[in-house]
This record gives sequence, C-alpha cells and structure tokens, in this order.
Amino acid sequence: MTESAAPIRREEQEPAGDEILELAPNLYRLQLPISMPGLGHVNCYALEDERGLALVDPGLPGDASWKVLVQRLGQIDARVEHVHTIVVTHSHPDHFGGVHQLRDESGATLLTHADFRSVYGNDETRGAAADLAELLEEPLADTDETSVDAAIEAFREGMRRATPWGTISEPPPIEEMKSWSEGGLGPRAFRVPRPDQTVDDADEIVLGGRTWLAVHTPGHTHDHLCLYDPADGLFLSGDHVLPTITPHIGGVSELEDPLAMFMDSLDRMEEFAAVSLVLPAHGHPFTDLAGRAEDIRRHHGERLDVIREAGSELGSATVEAYMQRLFKERSWGYMAASETYAHLEHLRLTGSAERTDEGGISSYLVA
Repeated sequence: MTESAAPIRREEQEPAGDEILELAPNLYRLQLPISMPGLGHVNCYALEDERGLALVDPGLPGDASWKVLVQRLGQIDARVEHVHTIVVTHSHPDHFGGVHQLRDESGATLLTHADFRSVYGNDETRGAAADLAELLEEPLADTDETSVDAAIEAFREGMRRATPWGTISEPPPIEEMKSWSEGGLGPRAFRVPRPDQTVDDADEIVLGGRTWLAVHTPGHTHDHLCLYDPADGLFLSGDHVLPTITPHIGGVSELEDPLAMFMDSLDRMEEFAAVSLVLPAHGHPFTDLAGRAEDIRRHHGERLDVIREAGSELGSATVEAYMQRLFKERSWGYMAASETYAHLEHLRLTGSAERTDEGGISSYLVA
C-alpha cells in the first residue's frame, strides 16, 4: 500500500500570529488560537470608535484564548473594559466562546442575527443537558472541581445522540471541554449566549464609525451573518466565504436543505461587486468575493458529481459508504459524514436520490 500524500497546508490552518493588522482606518485584525479540525486560528476584528471597541468573533472560551485576547488588545492600547459591543457571526464555539467572559468583564452588548441559537443551550437544551440549565446560566466560582467535571460530563452525554442517518454523534474529548471551561465559566462555556440586539437581512448598524449592512447567509449555519460596509467596500464574511478552504456544510441543521441554502447564499455574493476587501474569520483578507464564492459553489457541484458516480457503483448505500468516496481516509468521521448527508439529502429533495431506512440506518439510491 502506498502512503497517501500529505495534506496541503491551507491559510486557515496557520497558527495564530501575534501581528496586528490595521486593514482600514480604525479596523484591526487580531488572531486568536484555536485547535479544531482544519483550523489553527480565528480572526477577531476590532472596530474602534469614540466609545471604545466593537469586537467581531472573540474566539473560543477558556484561559488560553482569553489571555491572548487581552494581550492583543494591549497591542492596540486597549483593554477589555473598552469593549462596548460584541458581534458574533454565527453559533459555533470558536466564534461565540469568548462572549461570556467579555460580558462579565466589560458589560458589552452582544449583537447577532435574529436566528442566533443552537441545538445545545438556550431554550433548545434537551436530554441530559437539560439538567444543567442553572449551571449554564451562572459562573461556577463557588463550585468544586469534582462537581464541575461531573457537570461537563453530563453535558457531553447530552451531546451524544443519534444522527439523522442512524449513527451516534460523539462529543469533543472531556479534556478539551475542560480547557474551554477554565476561568470559572464551567459548563456555561458551552452555552450559546443570548443576544442583547439582533439584526435581520438588510438592516443597518453603526460599528467602529462605519455603517454596516447586515447580510444573512444561511448554509454553514442557519444563523450566519456577514457585514458589508458599502462606503469602503469592506465585507466581514465570517465562515461563509473563506480564502482557501470550503466551509463545512453539515446535515444536522435547522435548515431542510442546508446545501441549497448555502448555494443560494453564495449566489448572493454577486450582489456585492463593489467589495474591495473581504475579511474572513479564518485565513487572510482577500479581494475577489464573487470569484471565491463561485469557486466554492463549483466545489460542491463536483462533490455532487462524485456522489452520483459512486451511486452508480454502490447502488443503495449508507452515508458512511458515500463518505468514504467523498473524503480521504484521514478526514473520515462525524463532520465528514454530516457533510455527506447534507449532499445526499440535497439530491433526495431535488428528486435525484431515494432514501430508505432499515434498522435505524439510512441508505440512499442515487439516480
């Protein structure tokens, strides 16, 4: 057996750098460390005005990210207390995780899209995690380590549930989740925070002395929010359009057909021909928003073709069988299966595949 080629290193996988970039007057990029599949950092953008700072996507919860955030703010002669607004582009922990501690320290207002929420936390908390409602609301400064560990393990059990295609989803490792809960947050670190202010598509909001247009771009998540400054052509793209990787499109979603919604959201990028600089949540700023969106759209079209070709060989087959055709072995797992499921469901909903369920396991026959 020959060894598979080493994966190509992408911009989004680079570790967080300590350089602060002023990308436009009073708009700074601060990179915060994360360690997640395919990612090495998150870009936190600081927008300065006469009141202080608005921060976009303040990174993961836990001491490691928090200490770097405080250090990066110091590099632009700012402190946590100067943060008056937090913008979170969508409900993934590498984007909302720093919100709780920022609010505790600064009293900042949280702004999100109106659909901002998650299947874990808030009023949607279910199963074993429902018993953690009180713990998720308040810090655990007066709680001993044993009870914190037990609460986190209970929360993990609440995350362990059947997938729509019949397997069981596994939560992150306990040690990783414990590191996120440092600093007195405990299980609250995993709770999607409730926003103080929300926006819908086409709403305007002033941040950092600029008037931004809210752009709802569902697909990567149901609640994904981009911000567009038409005066200077700046576009905060979150995870919707990334420079060198394609955003994950998971089948576990509030959206009936997340892939179709994502494709529609990519098509919308043609409306923003005046964009001069795209500011993504991972990777480096780039210029051709519509062109990059088309590249990503083409990539998913090619994935659908791979599934069609595999279907002609496999016949009726499970999500995992299609996943093994769609992804390299090093990527096999829950995220790859979830994205495969999203593509298979898109084909089913558009009349190009049939689904059968036997013994709780789904199989697809692709035309």
